[in-house]
Amino acid sequence: MSASKMDAWEAIIGLEVHTQLSTKSKAYSSDATEYGAAPNSQVSPISLGHPGTLPVANKSVIEYAVRLGIACGCDIREWNEYARKNYFYADLPKGYQITQDKTPICTGGAVRIETTEGGEKFINLTRIHMEEDSGKSIHDLDPFHSLIDLNRAGVPLLEIVSEPDFRNGEEAYAYLNEIRKLVRYLDISDGNMEEGSLRCDVNVSVRKRGTEKFGTKVEVKNLNSFRNVQKSIDFEINRQIAAIEAGETIVQETRTFDASTGATAILRAKEDAHDYRYFPEPDLQPVVVTQDYVEKVKTTLPPLPRELYLKYTENLGLSDYDAKVLTEDKSVAMYFEECLAHTQNAKGASNWIQGPIKGWLNERAEVIENFPVPAATIAELIALVDDGKVSNTVANQKIFPLLLEKPDGKPEAIASENDWVQESDSNALQAHVDAALAQYPDKVEEYKNGKKGVLGLFMGEVMKLSQGKADPKVASQMLRETLEK
Repeated sequence: MSASKMDAWEAIIGLEVHTQLSTKSKAYSSDATEYGAAPNSQVSPISLGHPGTLPVANKSVIEYAVRLGIACGCDIREWNEYARKNYFYADLPKGYQITQDKTPICTGGAVRIETTEGGEKFINLTRIHMEEDSGKSIHDLDPFHSLIDLNRAGVPLLEIVSEPDFRNGEEAYAYLNEIRKLVRYLDISDGNMEEGSLRCDVNVSVRKRGTEKFGTKVEVKNLNSFRNVQKSIDFEINRQIAAIEAGETIVQETRTFDASTGATAILRAKEDAHDYRYFPEPDLQPVVVTQDYVEKVKTTLPPLPRELYLKYTENLGLSDYDAKVLTEDKSVAMYFEECLAHTQNAKGASNWIQGPIKGWLNERAEVIENFPVPAATIAELIALVDDGKVSNTVANQKIFPLLLEKPDGKPEAIASENDWVQESDSNALQAHVDAALAQYPDKVEEYKNGKKGVLGLFMGEVMKLSQGKADPKVASQMLRETLEK
């Protein structure tokens, strides 16, 4: 299809993100939630809804929902009711899902994303509500039967429903990245899409540009990576426009995405809301979330990525790149914050984290939580360089490796014990400078005739004569002054 025909259309996209919460027990029972446990080993009669059992709301789920709501600027509902939603698949054998229907715990709010053009856009949220997960159907282990693992049945979820504010797959990708970063900063979910902790359904429709009426939306489910979300949206936009241009009618349906072909395919006709047959959950009392409780939770929130980004760029003068790298991962940001508690050289701390520390982590595929050297020690190392006691090269190539072997070591003590403290004594340095120049009288003449590049030769000689201990800044200055005489 020609680009001009495509440009005549506009895509309207909304996302429903399910975030699996990192609570120790399930949403309405004390069953464990450990990932990777033996199949059907974390299931009790309560999760299965057996007669005579009663669910009890997990308080952590409510707290986590409030934390996310505050972070997104949502209105937190005071009176929260639970509902039952009809569910007739084998991976939730009680036949219904406990969720929220008319009283979602959070409404409104927004998530800020960066567009590919470098601008910012706010994706408005419709609601965030609490619900439980279903079990898992496994179709590829037995050629004749589908297997069911109910360990996941009853695990708590937050469903984050956006307004249809997205216009392309790139925006959806950026939004998911922000959601994952947010839930990780808030410590409410690990956000691992590959483990199913973050799942996304997309609703896509198209309409002629300039018109207000929405087209018929199609839902795409079972998306297991950010990239597949983006690809499925791009495919669906093209498919729908091509179908309408060919005179076909778009029908409301649920489709699945095949990553191997990059195409969506029909899964089933889309249910309407009345198919879910919501009704109030009779076994759970409504939950009252008071303003005092919300304020109390607010005091426990960690600094959020956007807040830290602004601090780093506006207060500390770091570049946009540095601030983004440091805030991408909460653990890295917290390590940087700990460095800042011991040094005012923010750029120095940033360079150490993005340089030697990141290199060590990447080489071992490690996370910064397992980095052995305390942030305070890195700050001491930065101070040694800033004070001119050791060169950056000695700090990086000699002291840092020893600290990795003995993380409780002290940088200054290591420098002293190994005689790595730089010579700043002007008399001693002048002797090295004079000796270096005396070895190359012809080069001295060249320098005086305008060939300034030979200064490096003299510097190398000074460093050799001082056994690498000369302060490069002082030595360089003294060399220039001596040569200019």
